Amino acid sequence: MSSKISRETFIRSIADLLRKAEIELPDDVVDLLRKAEAGEESHVAKSQLQAILKNIEIAKKYGVPMCQDTGIMIFFAELGTEFQPGFDLEAAIKEAVILATAEIPLRPNAVDPLTRKNSGNNTGTGIPDIHWKLVQGNQLKIIAAPKGAGSENMSSLRMLNPTETGSIKKFVLETIVNAGGMPCPPLTIGVGIGGSFDAAARLAKEALLEPFDIPMEGLEREILEAVNALGIGCMGLGGSTTALTVHVKKAYCHTASLPVAVNIQCWANRHASVVFRGEE
Repeated sequence: MSSKISRETFIRSIADLLRKAEIELPDDVVDLLRKAEAGEESHVAKSQLQAILKNIEIAKKYGVPMCQDTGIMIFFAELGTEFQPGFDLEAAIKEAVILATAEIPLRPNAVDPLTRKNSGNNTGTGIPDIHWKLVQGNQLKIIAAPKGAGSENMSSLRMLNPTETGSIKKFVLETIVNAGGMPCPPLTIGVGIGGSFDAAARLAKEALLEPFDIPMEGLEREILEAVNALGIGCMGLGGSTTALTVHVKKAYCHTASLPVAVNIQCWANRHASVVFRGEE
């Protein structure tokens, strides 16, 4: 079985996906921002939330990125075992990033980590960062999740002692306190627990993509309440909403290990998805 889509159409679709992710926030994210604004009692925080909502409206109306930091290009791909594209998917995604950078346009953010030389087109060794997952079926789902440095830089990972499960919430709170207003709250907080050193970080980033309208469970709710009690507030200027939501993802880990990662996302939790279906 082969894909229904040509390489050229695929590249165009991924470039358009990036455009959508950069310009329009998902409805569930906007809904929580509106709820935060409606319930905010601090005048300063309320005005900041109103400015964020106005910014979202202008970005969509005029088709421009909602933030000057258009991020580093990250994709999550679920590839069906029966889906056969007939072309190099990674190479095509890279071409789509180059196209989107020129067309939207996107700020060129990808640099060599040591020389700091900028590629000029948001690509380079290891970038775009594509996370592949094999699933059953004859389709390909791709999520574009461009990530800005302001929030990414304030994220953290710690290898806890296996007996320190009770310290997980404390570690998350320490991370948020140290971040303060730097990651442009109100935040989405992704927490990865378990796996390995790198797997915990990946789980935390994946947690950022969880729907905002699903109920939070025990630890998630505890962390959210504790974070919002800190009073950091919108843009670090005080107020009742430091975080919009907290999502936790877990994986089994080594008996002698307890990796915990906290990936912070700013108010602009940008992501969008597209599904390509193969021929029947």
